[in-house]
Amino acid sequence: MIRLTRLSHTPVILNSDLIEYIESTPDTVITMTTGQKLMVSETADEVVHRIIDFKRGILAGAIVRERETE
Repeated sequence: MIRLTRLSHTPVILNSDLIEYIESTPDTVITMTTGQKLMVSETADEVVHRIIDFKRGILAGAIVRERETE
C-alpha cells in the first residue's frame, strides 16, 4: 500500500498491486485494474518511487525473516 494525495488534498492509501497504468496529462491519473481512475497531486515518477520503496520494504522483511530461520 502506498500513501498518495488526491487533488482535493485528501490523503488516500492505494493498493499498488491494482494499478494498471499511470498517465501525466498534466495531472497524474492512475487507472486501476477495476477501471477506476484516481487523480493525485504526486508526479508519476513519485508514484513509481513509492511503489518501489514499498516493494523493497516487503522483500527486505522477507529476507530478514528467512535469515532468522536458518
